[in-house]
Amino acid sequence: MRWGFWPAWVKDPRKFTLLINARAETVKEKPAFKNAIRRRRCLIPADGYYEWQSTESGKRPYFIQRRDGAPLGFAGVAETWIGPNGEEVDTVAIVTAPASADLAALHPRVPVAISPRDFEFWLDCRSDEADSVTPLMRGPEVGEFVWHEISSRVNHVANDDAQLILPITDEQREAERPKPKKASARKTASADFDEGQGSLF
Repeated sequence: MRWGFWPAWVKDPRKFTLLINARAETVKEKPAFKNAIRRRRCLIPADGYYEWQSTESGKRPYFIQRRDGAPLGFAGVAETWIGPNGEEVDTVAIVTAPASADLAALHPRVPVAISPRDFEFWLDCRSDEADSVTPLMRGPEVGEFVWHEISSRVNHVANDDAQLILPITDEQREAERPKPKKASARKTASADFDEGQGSLF
């Protein structure tokens, strides 16, 4: 599946806004998702997910997972887009919901995680309706998920190893701390001639 949902009625995906998330509150009514939530629900397996939190020193990454460490099944909606030349692209979006009070410290919204006991029910689209699965489209309860800060190495696509989900060490944190920038001689000279008027640049 390609993460980035293309509704079947899209003529040219290059001119269509990339849809990576579907809001649980509106997924049944939005034209882009209302057919998929009834007929093409899916699960996206994961160990956890990443979120970034803004701090005084910049954004810091966190790894979020179930408290018991069990795998997740994120709620998804899928669509197969068929192009003018018959090409087919399978696309998917993740359903999101408002975050619980604890997770809201990192971000106001979270992916919807379907409980293993509800996997079969979520995937059963034979009834061609979505009202029955509406109660499943919610965020985790307070305390159900835990998180820890990780290395900013996760922000570089070239890095792909198991270390990316481990808690950051004090040594890593110190190494990643932003270094104070030195003022260049050119900028210093400009400041001397500023005469208190400020600078546009």
